[in-house]
Amino acid sequence: MQGTIVNTVAIIVGGSLGVVLGNRFSESLKITVMQGLSLAVLLIGGSMALETNDPRIVIFSLLIGGVIGETLSIERRLDNLGQWIENKFSSQDSNVAQAFVRTTLVYCVGAMAIMGAIQDGLTGDPSTLYAKSMLDGFSAIAFASTMGIGVIFSSVAVFLYQGIITLLASSVEAFLTPNIIAEMTATGGLLIIGIAINILEIAKIKVGNLLPSIFVAVILMLLKLNI
Repeated sequence: MQGTIVNTVAIIVGGSLGVVLGNRFSESLKITVMQGLSLAVLLIGGSMALETNDPRIVIFSLLIGGVIGETLSIERRLDNLGQWIENKFSSQDSNVAQAFVRTTLVYCVGAMAIMGAIQDGLTGDPSTLYAKSMLDGFSAIAFASTMGIGVIFSSVAVFLYQGIITLLASSVEAFLTPNIIAEMTATGGLLIIGIAINILEIAKIKVGNLLPSIFVAVILMLLKLNI
């Protein structure tokens, strides 16, 4: 839970700074810092991806997971859900609610939140969530400077969401061998690289549709070990 706690605190601190400082930060400063943090995320994802002992598992996991995600339109459904929730709150004309919904979706929907929480729960390594904390903390400053105090409340959703994933991951630790964890980590690392590429606006990668790849890696490894 250490990574989730740090992530929660980062959003609270960043959101508080954003509310207090307002629009004093220049747009160029925000862009430069986000680019620097994105490079750090690339480093984290790359180091995770190199943990694979069988690149074929990662390749087929991405292929099969991508087909599943595209068939289920996971990314589109997540976008539609966010739009539906936002429209519900918008009808009540609540700026706090709008800020809460928007930033909660940004912080919770993504491979970094899921893979980071799983990694923290299985191995006790919160490094991915630490990287996410840096991104979330800085973005909370930017969000809160324009949307207000509602951004800070999204920290509660992050704590519950990532905390539950971490606890569930640790409960199945006995069923996951080091080899399975390695392939899950490697596959998730590539998705994290995809997030960094999206943030840097190098390309638009449908990371949401690739999320099933992490679980496909587990299935493929179980099949491999039982053959």
